[in-house]
Amino acid sequence: MPESVRRYHPEWAIVAVDVIRATTTAITAAAMGRRCFPAPTIAAALALAGEFEHPLLAGESGGKMPAAFEMDNSPSQLAGRNDIDRPLVLVSSSGTKVIDEAAGCEAIYLACYRSYSVLASYLDGRHDRVAVIGAGSLGEFREEDQICCAWVAARLMEQGYVPENRETTAIVARWRDAPPEACLGSRSVEFLKRTGRTNDLDFILGHIDDLRHVFAVRNGEVKMISGRAPVKRDEQPEEAVVEC
Repeated sequence: MPESVRRYHPEWAIVAVDVIRATTTAITAAAMGRRCFPAPTIAAALALAGEFEHPLLAGESGGKMPAAFEMDNSPSQLAGRNDIDRPLVLVSSSGTKVIDEAAGCEAIYLACYRSYSVLASYLDGRHDRVAVIGAGSLGEFREEDQICCAWVAARLMEQGYVPENRETTAIVARWRDAPPEACLGSRSVEFLKRTGRTNDLDFILGHIDDLRHVFAVRNGEVKMISGRAPVKRDEQPEEAVVEC
């Protein structure tokens, strides 16, 4: 949840997860070669857009596309556009707030169903303390985010990281082997169906671990970086922990 992020400053690396839909949209943008700038609020997005020539304002607040915005927080719509020279300024109810709250942490990464395994490999040896944070919605840690958090955390645990608390252990135990479709009972999925946004659900479930790059937020911009593994240490330090 966005409100939980500040307790990790400054020594933790943060992995922000908002499968439905902000981190999927942001990662899809960067993977296509489009510049992407997450913003925590509509006002912040409008101000940021003013810094660019012909930006693409996209997002939602409370499930609705704001006035003056050009498109929804929609990975499927974004993937169908060919104007990749236009920088994307993205706002969402929860996901972009998590990203904003993580400013001041050791590093900020994004995860979704598209890139979880390469991210876990990349983090190993680069950061001793990793918090994998689901954005949630309406105060609820949604199933799709629990699944993605568990996939990342489980792989870190396989690489020697220790769960920080019992909640992390429980989430990983419940979801680490879950298929992507285990999210279909989520209220987020129900929202997509009820509002005619099933193209986004189809896109999300149709793009599973298909990217081989890592996506980090640096100076406010989502950057696609090499997913190459770090130099392995002889021994994992005792303080290497993961929490979700």
